[in-house]
Amino acid sequence: MTAGIKTLELLKVKKVYQDLEKKTLYLTEKISECAEERGIPFSMNRATGMFTLFFTEGPVRDYRSAKTSDTKRFARFFIEMMNEGIYLPPSQFEAWFISLAHTQKDLDKTIEACDVAFRKLS
Repeated sequence: MTAGIKTLELLKVKKVYQDLEKKTLYLTEKISECAEERGIPFSMNRATGMFTLFFTEGPVRDYRSAKTSDTKRFARFFIEMMNEGIYLPPSQFEAWFISLAHTQKDLDKTIEACDVAFRKLS
């Protein structure tokens, strides 16, 4: 327990979660911009360090609204992202995770891959 408490103290002092939130916000905003520019209907849900891109119009708040997602479009998106070297969770209904280990270069590569994939889907 002492080690756990010390870890939590260090995380608080170093503002780890604030940095992770900045990365999450940057990535999700840029992915959203790419989808909007390509005319892709989507909804984005996020929390610090994780997010999910749903291929549906309108907000996703529960299982019922999540089921309105275009899973065939997600399958095509998933394959295009793999072709670009980005490996996503294989289901429309799973979250993407990022961490402090992801660099700005990693985030930008993901954004570029999304743009390429969205272009192919539009």
